[in-house]
Amino acid sequence: MATTGNETTDEALRPHAEDAFAHELKALAAADDRPRPARWKLSPWAVATYLQGGTLADGTVITPKYVGPRRIVEVAVTTLATDRALLLLGVPGTAKTWVSEHLAAAVSADSTLLVQGTAGTPEEAVRYGWNYARLLAHGPSREALVPSPVMRAMAEGMTARVEELTRIPADVQDSLITILSEKTLPIPELGQEVQAVRGFNLIATANDRDRGVNELSSALRRRFNTVVLPLPATAEAEVDIVARRVDQMGRALDLPAAPEGLEEIRRVVTVFRELRGGVTDDGRTKVKSPSGTLSTAEAISVVTGGLALAAHFGDGVLRASDVAAGILGAVVRDPAADQVVWQEYLETVVRERDGWKDFYRACREVTA
Repeated sequence: MATTGNETTDEALRPHAEDAFAHELKALAAADDRPRPARWKLSPWAVATYLQGGTLADGTVITPKYVGPRRIVEVAVTTLATDRALLLLGVPGTAKTWVSEHLAAAVSADSTLLVQGTAGTPEEAVRYGWNYARLLAHGPSREALVPSPVMRAMAEGMTARVEELTRIPADVQDSLITILSEKTLPIPELGQEVQAVRGFNLIATANDRDRGVNELSSALRRRFNTVVLPLPATAEAEVDIVARRVDQMGRALDLPAAPEGLEEIRRVVTVFRELRGGVTDDGRTKVKSPSGTLSTAEAISVVTGGLALAAHFGDGVLRASDVAAGILGAVVRDPAADQVVWQEYLETVVRERDGWKDFYRACREVTA
């Protein structure tokens, strides 16, 4: 089936949030009788419910998109209903991009107005560019202007997204100051400007491990309300997050259901939490931490890879041998230092843990 314009088909490997959860958004809109800010598709209450899940009066189940403190979601949603932009801050793998996408989908029914931040992101990606064929043929004009996602969001009263804001060069970052403070984007070449209409706002994400890369200026930081997304507070919460996301990804890839391997998911999460925390779950044994982040997102990747191995080269059930190589790849980023950390953890913790003999053997096999 083909894809035209913004229309997403059943064949899309990863549909946009507004397409993948269209039935939930439609049900929420039908049941939502609360006040909505200008041009919002749902009320703030319904947006928060969409992110955190619940059951509607008609029995429709809204699946959780973010498992964490509800207050964090409420503050993020409320920020978007004001004139302040939202900055989602956290370590890698805390679902910043995921939350950003779903917020935009729920508020504006369009999560695609996106600027991806990199060291090479130009100012045109934030402001506007030019169709040079038209520019050379007819000179500067609105027809020759190519609007950025931010410019489109301003003109249409929608939510724009900027990913990895601190990866963007400082001079390009600061092009957002006028947009966020004056809600205006000047076009000096035409002697014109684009004024944001009601409903416009911006969500940015930043990795707090990137401090010192391209720090936000104080002027720009003041334009944002910062919400910190923490790592999952408990092992069970993290297991739930990993299982849900792996199940969603697995359906798209025709992989076995994640609950069949729930025990392995719990093991992966336990290993990641202990290594990044520097202590075992029972608090009795201190362990060294490797150089990597060992985030929830990496745990999802390890389990998804393991499910693919189980499906194509096993019996379809996730086992220790399917996740061992993925764990090794996630933990050992520095071949010298991390290898020592991993070997020590295997011998002092995994080897002695009841019920983990198969896991220990699988990890030793790939490590050797």
